[in-house]
Amino acid sequence: MAFSVLLHCLLVVITTFTLATKTTLALPEVIRIGGLFDSSDPMPESAFRQALDRINENGRFLPKSNLVSLSERLPPNDSHFASRRVCQMLRNGLAAVLGPSSSSTSSHIQSICDALEIPHVNTGCQSRLRRTQYAINLHPHPSALGQAYVDVIHTWDWKTFTILYEEEEAMVRLQHLLKVSTTSGYKINVRKMPQTDNFRPLLKEIDDKGERHIVLDCSAETLAVVLKQAQQVGLITSSYSFFITSLDLHTLDLEDYKYSGTNITGLRLVDLNKIRAANLTKAYSSTSRYYNPAVMNPNATTFTTETALTYDAVHMIAKALAELDRSQDVRVKPLNCDGTDTWIHGNSLINYMTLVEMEGLTGFIKFDTQGYRTFFHLSILELTPEGLSSVSSWNPIDGANVTRPTATEATTLLDENLVNKTLIVSSKLSDPYFMLKESSEMLTGNDRFEGFVVDVIDEVSKLLGFKYTLRMVSDSNYGSLNPVTGEWNGIIRELLEEKVDLGIADLSITYEREQAVDFSLPFMNTGISILYKKPQKQPPSLFSFLSPLSVEVWIYMCAAYVGISLALFILARLTPFEWVNPHPCDPNPKELENNFNFLNSTWFTIGSLMQQGCDLAPKATSTRMVAGIWWFFTMIMISSYTANLAAFLTIERVESPISSVDDLAKQTKIKYGLVGSGSTGAFFRDAKIANYQRMWQFMEANNRSSTPTNPGPYTKSNMEGVKRVQDSKGLYAFLMESSTIEFFTERKCDLTQVGGMIDSKGYGIAMRPGSPYRAAISQAVLKLQETNRLLILKSRWWKEKRGGGACKDEGGGSSAASELGLANVGGVFVVLVVGLLIAIFISMCEFVWEARKSVNDEGGNFWKGMLREFRSAIRTTGNSKPVKRRYGSSVPRSESKL
Repeated sequence: MAFSVLLHCLLVVITTFTLATKTTLALPEVIRIGGLFDSSDPMPESAFRQALDRINENGRFLPKSNLVSLSERLPPNDSHFASRRVCQMLRNGLAAVLGPSSSSTSSHIQSICDALEIPHVNTGCQSRLRRTQYAINLHPHPSALGQAYVDVIHTWDWKTFTILYEEEEAMVRLQHLLKVSTTSGYKINVRKMPQTDNFRPLLKEIDDKGERHIVLDCSAETLAVVLKQAQQVGLITSSYSFFITSLDLHTLDLEDYKYSGTNITGLRLVDLNKIRAANLTKAYSSTSRYYNPAVMNPNATTFTTETALTYDAVHMIAKALAELDRSQDVRVKPLNCDGTDTWIHGNSLINYMTLVEMEGLTGFIKFDTQGYRTFFHLSILELTPEGLSSVSSWNPIDGANVTRPTATEATTLLDENLVNKTLIVSSKLSDPYFMLKESSEMLTGNDRFEGFVVDVIDEVSKLLGFKYTLRMVSDSNYGSLNPVTGEWNGIIRELLEEKVDLGIADLSITYEREQAVDFSLPFMNTGISILYKKPQKQPPSLFSFLSPLSVEVWIYMCAAYVGISLALFILARLTPFEWVNPHPCDPNPKELENNFNFLNSTWFTIGSLMQQGCDLAPKATSTRMVAGIWWFFTMIMISSYTANLAAFLTIERVESPISSVDDLAKQTKIKYGLVGSGSTGAFFRDAKIANYQRMWQFMEANNRSSTPTNPGPYTKSNMEGVKRVQDSKGLYAFLMESSTIEFFTERKCDLTQVGGMIDSKGYGIAMRPGSPYRAAISQAVLKLQETNRLLILKSRWWKEKRGGGACKDEGGGSSAASELGLANVGGVFVVLVVGLLIAIFISMCEFVWEARKSVNDEGGNFWKGMLREFRSAIRTTGNSKPVKRRYGSSVPRSESKL
C-alpha cells in the first residue's frame, strides 16, 4: 500500500514537472513571418497569407501560437528598397523571411539574414545564388533540373537540337545538356534570345538552317510571345518539336496550338489535384478575403510554381517551429540591421527546416545533406487536341519512364567530328591577344604567333581533340558591315566565304555580327572605356605654405588681426583700469601710464597669433576679454592650419581635364577617336543616347576635315591609337575596350583609363553560320571558366609577359586635400566678433561708471561731463594722462578702490 502511494506521488511529480517544462518551452503567442514578393504577381502574396490563416485555423502544428504575416510587394531588382523594408520588418521581430524570387534582390536579403541569423526561405530558381548557413530554397536544384532535361532528351532520342535561352544564369541549368554533345555525340546549337520583343528573325534563321528540335529556356511571359511569333513564321507545324524548360507551361493559354500537330512538351512541379482538393482556388473568389482584382479567373492551372512553393514554404516553417518548440524556449525579439545582436534560435530553426519531410502542393518535400531540394517528382506534359496532358513522370532515381517514338527528322546534318580534324583559325594582330613572336630564329606555322587568344584556342583544342592552323586576317579588320554595299570585311568576311573555320581575337559579340555568323560563349567580358594620357603632376608652388587656407580666409584673418589690434588699443585707452601708476613707490603720481599704445597692441596680437607670447598683459576685464577671445581664435586657426599643412606639402596635386565620357562629349578641345572598323565604332554609330550620338557626329566631322598633317579620329589598330594618345600631349583620347586598356596601362606608365565602362560586351570565338562545332566549343569555354584557366591565362599576359607589371599604382598621387573655406572656419570668426562686442560693452560700462564719478565730483551737466571724459580719453597722446584726484582726497581716482 505504501509502495502504491509512493509511486502515485512520483507520477504526480513527474507529470507536474513535464507540464511545467512544456509551459516553459512554449512558443510566443504571436510569431511574425516576413514575406517579400514581386509587385508584378499578386498570387504568391495571397498564397502566403492564406497559408498562414489555414495553419492558425487548423491548430495542428502550433496550437498555442498564431502566425502573423508582415508582407511587402517590391519593385523588380530594387535591392536598396528591399533591404530597407526587411530591416523595418526585423524591428518588429521575425522568425523567418520568405522571398523574394529575384536573384539580385534575394542575395541582399540573404546577406542581412545571415548577419542576424534569421532563416531565409526562397522559392525562386536562383542558379547563381549560393546557399549559406541560414538560407534554404524549396525550388528544385538547377543541377537536378538539368538532369531531368537530359533524361527527357535521351528518351526522345534527339540527335540534334537548338537551345534558345533568355538569361545568362540559364547556362547553369543547361550545362548538363551541353555536355551531351561530347558524351553522346549530339549536335547542339546554342543561341541567346535578343533583348527585344521581336524573335521572328531568330526563329526564321533556325528554320532556314533546317533545325526541327528546339529547347526553349525562358520565363512564362516570354514563352507566350515566342510561341505566338513561331506560329507567325511557320514553326508551329507537325514537323517541329519544342521542349519547354519552364515549370509554368501549364499556366499558359495554348488553345491556338492544340490542333497544329506541333509537339510541345514541358515539365510541371505543381500537383494540380492537391490544389483542387485543398479548395485553394475558391479562396480567390470575389467573396473571399483573399480576393485580388488583379488575379483573373483563378483556377488550378493558374497556380504558378512560385505560388505553390510559397504555400509549401509557410507549412514547412510552421512544422519546423513545432519541432523547435519541443526542445527550446523560443523567444522572437526585434533586431536592428545596424546592430550586432542576433537571434539565438535561428541556427536551430534552419536545421529543423532541412530535416522536414512533408507532402505539399509541389509533391514530396525533402532536402539532401547540403540543404538542397534534389529529390522531387516532375510531370512530363504534352500538348494534345484536348490540351496539356501528363504522359509520364520523372524523378532523380528512375528518370523518365516513358518511351516516346522518335519523330522523323526533315533533314539530316552531316556527321562531322572534331577529333583529329584540322581547323583554320583566323585572327588579327592586337596586343596582347594575337602577336608575332619575338625571336631571332626564322619561325614558321603556328610557332610565329603568341598571345592570349593563341593560348585559349590551344586549350580548347586540347579539350576537344582537334588540330588548328593560325593565320592573320588578310585585310587587318575585325569585321564590320558596310551599310551601303551590305558586305562584311575582316574575320567575319573570311568566315562567310568559308576561307576559315574559326575566328578568334578581341572580337566583340554584337547583334549585327550574331546575325551573320555563330559565336561561342564569351571567353572574356569587357566594355568600352577611355584611354588618355596621364596628367602631369604639378610642381609644388613657392608659396605652397599658404595653400591650407583659401585666399578668402587669409583676407579675413588679416582683417581680424588689424581689427583686434585697433580694438585692444582703443579699449585699453577707454577703460580706466589700464591706466596705472608708472611709479608704484609714489602714491601721488602726476600722471598715469597705459602700456597698450598702438605698436604694443599690434605686437601683443601678432605674438598671440604666432603663439610666442608677449611681456604685456591686460589688466582690465574688457581688454582681457579681447585677449582671451583672440587667443581662442588663434588656437583654432593655428590648429586647423597645421593639420591641413602636412597634406598640402606632401601630396602632389593632379588635375585631369576629363573624368568621364560625359566630360569628353561636352568639350571640343580634346579630340577622340577609335578603330575605324570594329564594334566600338558600330556602337557609337547606332547609339540612341544623345551624348554618344554627339560624339559620333564630332568624330565624323573631324574625319571629313582631316588632312595629312591633321589626321582624322579613326585608326587602323589599337596600337596606332595608343601611340597617338602618347604623342598628343593630352589633346587626344582613344576609345577602346577596357581589357585592352588594362594591358597598355600596365606597360605604359604615362597612360591611364578615364571613367568606367560605357557598355558591356564579350569576346567570343566566331564560326561559320550553322557550324556544328558551336556547342562543343561553348562547352569547352565553359570548362575553362569553371577551372579558372582563363583567369590564369589573362594574368600571364596582362601581368607577367611582355613587360607586364612595369607600372605600379602610385597610391595617393591623384588625390589632394581640399582647402579650408570660410564655411569650415566661419564659426571661429563668429566667436571672435561676439567676444569683441562683449569686450566693447564691458569697456563702455567701465568708462561710463568711472566718468559718472568724475562728473559727480566736479559737478555740472552729466552728458557734458561724459563727453568731456570721452574727449580726454581719445585725445590723450602717449602713454600717460594727468591724475584726477577725488575732491578732498590725495589718492588718485583710478586707484581709490584698490
